[in-house]
Amino acid sequence: MRWPRGQRFSLSARGAETAEAYRAAVQQARAMGRGALEAAERTWAAPHGLLPGDGVVLAEFAPGRRAIAEVARSLEECGATADEVRAAVERLVAAGMIEPLPPGPELRLGQGDT
Repeated sequence: MRWPRGQRFSLSARGAETAEAYRAAVQQARAMGRGALEAAERTWAAPHGLLPGDGVVLAEFAPGRRAIAEVARSLEECGATADEVRAAVERLVAAGMIEPLPPGPELRLGQGDT
């Protein structure tokens, strides 16, 4: 999918519920070690047709309206590339977890991020 430069996204109602389930699963598994954390991410992702790492991207949309470039910058330190974030956003949109928002004035003027 291609979105306009600076396209912003937000969590859908389903995405908010799913993001909360992801946070709960990760918090519970963290105390049990890396293997448990990875298993929790796989268990969370499978029923939604997502990849385990998509939960991290989904959680980045919880603060509100965000662009792909903003999320990619937020996840750089985790080792996520812009292409990986973009692919996760595509899966999350297809799964109905996040929604592209109508263009705001910043998009119509061409002043947004990618």
